[in-house]
Amino acid sequence: MNELRADLPVDMIVKFVPALVCLGLVFPAARLRAAVADLRRDATVEAIEKVMPSVVNIATETVIEYHEWYDELLRQFYGWQRTPVRREKSMSLGSGVIIDEDGYLLTNYHVVSRASRVQVKLWDGREYNADPLIATAGSDVALLKIRAKPGEKFKAIRFAPDDDLLLGETVLALGNPFGLGGSVTKGILSSKNRRPAAGDGPLQVEDWLETDAAINPGNSGGPLVNLRGELLGLNVAVTREQQGMGLGFSIPVKQVSAALSHFFSPEWTDSLWFGAQIKASPGPLVVASVQANSPAARAGLRPGDQLLQVNGQTPAGLIACNGLLSQAANHQARLLVNRGNERLALTVRLISFEELIRQKLGLKLLELTGQTAERLGIQAGERLFIEEVEKDGPADRAKLQKGFLLAGLDGQNTGEVRAVAELLFGKKKGEPVQLLVIVPRQLGSRYVEFRQATMEVVVR
Repeated sequence: MNELRADLPVDMIVKFVPALVCLGLVFPAARLRAAVADLRRDATVEAIEKVMPSVVNIATETVIEYHEWYDELLRQFYGWQRTPVRREKSMSLGSGVIIDEDGYLLTNYHVVSRASRVQVKLWDGREYNADPLIATAGSDVALLKIRAKPGEKFKAIRFAPDDDLLLGETVLALGNPFGLGGSVTKGILSSKNRRPAAGDGPLQVEDWLETDAAINPGNSGGPLVNLRGELLGLNVAVTREQQGMGLGFSIPVKQVSAALSHFFSPEWTDSLWFGAQIKASPGPLVVASVQANSPAARAGLRPGDQLLQVNGQTPAGLIACNGLLSQAANHQARLLVNRGNERLALTVRLISFEELIRQKLGLKLLELTGQTAERLGIQAGERLFIEEVEKDGPADRAKLQKGFLLAGLDGQNTGEVRAVAELLFGKKKGEPVQLLVIVPRQLGSRYVEFRQATMEVVVR
């Protein structure tokens, strides 16, 4: 016997190597090095190698504009229309994770909510500017897009199936704690559905994941993954954050997927009313919900339908599916769906928000630019300008006029055309809606008086 058997367990080989050497047995050096190297490359290392190229460090710059306390006095008593705007810059750090090869990434809403500029840095040192596209304060999830060169691709993380969680399983938290750069911590899944704490506790969202993996300031928006390298959640908070220690919490992938289904819809990306939510998951594309009386409902789409093709093409995922729907010629998309054991061909015609508002109210609305809003003495995004009133339409019969400002609908703020359209989605013919309008009245050459009024319009 002059060579050790190759089929012995690695741990046994390493354990008895000194004794074997003393007995004069020969152990090939190359095989020993390979065995020792294998001991280091466990499931944790392999998961990190899969995920790290998808993790980004986020740096945000926020410009804060403010007026001095006496500016309002100058406007009220001395007739000043404009007072100097003061500006200050603040910087903050966070984390994010790439979810699509074209450069879409996720982070927390609170990381980028007020950012004037967002810069991301990849694990290999590459830096890019990124554009915040959409966010929801309720779920604390935000979607960004990297400003990349044409055709440039990125490594995307894989999502774990919803609710595929094992209490006590090993989890890894990746991110940018304290601005130190890419960092990894390890722990277990301590709770699958941690609920908000009572009183002034740090949790404000139900059913977060809890882990004892270290999550520190700057980790917000980074991924929490399992040993398969799949996304379990977005790191969002840590108790006793002042000390940088304690229990960490993550938004579960189920809530992240729900936010993505909302983000990647024709309503958000292209201002087109489709009326169905498609589930974002690693499996087949499935219709999660359908709005009553929407284009999707009128086309015959139902919750649970499996979406196989859009306009003759098989979508690779939610993002690709949304693009095929939104880019359909004349806003008309052909769908092939699987319902049980039956395949159905459906046709859906998407409706633009402008057309929807015109159909239901007889109005054309215009979002105000910063310059126009400043001239009217308001902030951009607060009001909508009524650009056109259809003769003998619902708005005309309610005495609305061109030049009025729309401030609310049924008690909800309407600073964007999108907000008005969303409030009208569920309105049926003959239903009344309450419009809060601002009526401008010129007083001389320098002053404009704004009067507020509520008008009722019956939906057409």
